[in-house]
Amino acid sequence: MSMQKAGSAYHNNLVGPVMRAGDLAMAVIEAARIDNPGKEVTVDDKRAYIRIHTEQEMILREETIAEELGRPFHINDLEVDLSSFAGQIESQPGAVRFYFDKIV
Repeated sequence: MSMQKAGSAYHNNLVGPVMRAGDLAMAVIEAARIDNPGKEVTVDDKRAYIRIHTEQEMILREETIAEELGRPFHINDLEVDLSSFAGQIESQPGAVRFYFDKIV
């Protein structure tokens, strides 16, 4: 990796899941918008996968995803379609948190 790329990566603070395309990804997109009010949620659809991200921190709640899916959902089931993620990840009871902490 060149120094220029490394430097720009350091300034990128986008976080969130990369999901396999499908119903769960669509529910996660809507849940991201609902669970993170006031934040701009960006969706990058690559057809086979969908990158969902926002600045610095994203919370996804089990209850919100279940509502959007229209069926019961457990947060651990997110892993089935989670191809990757940006940032750091923290599991919480009934939620998952994507975040980015810069170490200076």
